[in-house]
Amino acid sequence: MLKIKQARILILVFIMGACTQGCYYDKEELLYPGSNTPVDCATVNAKFAANVLPLISAKCASSGCHDATASGGLILQNHAQISGAKDRVNARAVVEKSMPAAGPLQPSEINIIRCWIESGAPNN
Repeated sequence: MLKIKQARILILVFIMGACTQGCYYDKEELLYPGSNTPVDCATVNAKFAANVLPLISAKCASSGCHDATASGGLILQNHAQISGAKDRVNARAVVEKSMPAAGPLQPSEINIIRCWIESGAPNN
């Protein structure tokens, strides 16, 4: 009887330990400084030709990713392609920060993409 009770206690301690090890919260602001700061898009230069396209070309449409070879499964080289994928770009680069593969964009770069998308993704 004593061994069964000890085994139950040991199992309970193991389960409690396993449950608490899986629970933690990352503070997004510490991982990505400036990412939670509200942005006034009126102050962000978010023109497609001057800001968005060069940023996407340098960070996303580089060789082996979203270039003409489409190794990343999606070509991002012109306005039609980028604006057509704006929801996916927003989800992966702005919200999740899981793209580009080399690491998340800087807050200023995220703001450029965010503001361009919020303005309707114009070809300007």
